[in-house]
Amino acid sequence: MSALEQRYRLMRRATLVAGATNVVLAAVQLAGGLLANSQALIADGLHTLSDLFGDAVVLLASRQATVAPDEAHPYGHGRIETLATVFVALLLLAVATGLVLEAARRLFSAEPLAAPHPMALLFAVVAILAKEGLFRYTRRIARRVRSDLLHANAWHQRSDVASSLVVLAGVAGALAGLTYLDALAAAIVGGMIAVIGLRLMRRSLAELIDRGLGRARLATLRDTIRSVDGVHDLHLLRTRRMGGHALVDVHVQLSPRISVSEAHYISERVRARLIATDEEVSDVTVHVDPEADDAMDEQTLLLPTRRQILNALDESWQGIEVSAGVLRVDLHYLGGRVYVEVYLSAAIAADSAAAQALAHRLQQAVNKLSYVADIGVWYSAP
Repeated sequence: MSALEQRYRLMRRATLVAGATNVVLAAVQLAGGLLANSQALIADGLHTLSDLFGDAVVLLASRQATVAPDEAHPYGHGRIETLATVFVALLLLAVATGLVLEAARRLFSAEPLAAPHPMALLFAVVAILAKEGLFRYTRRIARRVRSDLLHANAWHQRSDVASSLVVLAGVAGALAGLTYLDALAAAIVGGMIAVIGLRLMRRSLAELIDRGLGRARLATLRDTIRSVDGVHDLHLLRTRRMGGHALVDVHVQLSPRISVSEAHYISERVRARLIATDEEVSDVTVHVDPEADDAMDEQTLLLPTRRQILNALDESWQGIEVSAGVLRVDLHYLGGRVYVEVYLSAAIAADSAAAQALAHRLQQAVNKLSYVADIGVWYSAP
């Protein structure tokens, strides 16, 4: 079973448990509110009923969000969770608005408010215990699978506990003779639901517009990158969230004349270490720089290409018997100029004096190439 499939199964199980609990609890609260004549208890029941719709959204979104990346979605489908969270937030805001308006209508009505039945207290206590247990269970699964959507649903359930406590206090006050407290508790519950909805909306919209990780997290990522052997410095560290994961892009500055394979090796170590040390990071793109980007200007991009430089070297070295002895030519584009390293076969020169003379002739011949900062000539076995 793949990691994505395992993640989905855990999220589905947690959501189905929450859904079944909310069905039973909403029915009990609504029935109890009607029987006990408690608007606060009815409001809490509607809140629980909205949780059921939220559970359905989580179930559907988690299935789609765990689909493996494909050609059309190379980064995966994690943003489906984000969109689903926005939907849940809108649902909460709609429920909150209805509860507050109805509570306000009752509070300012000319009709006297009736006190609820004492059994409303029992229903409120049952709701508190059930919602707290559901919160702890859902939060444990959310942490295990690193799902923002499931984590948001868990804290939504914890907000239900707080709202049920408000209901308990409102019902108790109404039974003590302060009948307006029941309607006031309903309005407070509506306000609490609205706050949760706005928080979910804010976080989800921030993710949709690619808001990066916080400063503390970025500082930790920088320290981790700098701890990799071979990394001299870093810049352009960029992050974004996608579902329950974080994506990282970074430019790392390495020694300017190392080989491509060593640079690739160091970049892969950066990627592996970030993923290993931060459980939220799932993908890292590393760009290798031989020097700080501010040292690279538009003039650098106007420098000739490798093919053009090799042609220029051949033209400069006409009349010097060297072409058959060239083993390799390395080019380093640094500081707006080109540094050339030529590796010749040791067999091309009879002795060290001849080798030095040949190297001097090759260096003198390219002096007319203004873009060449320096040329080094090396001899090695073929």
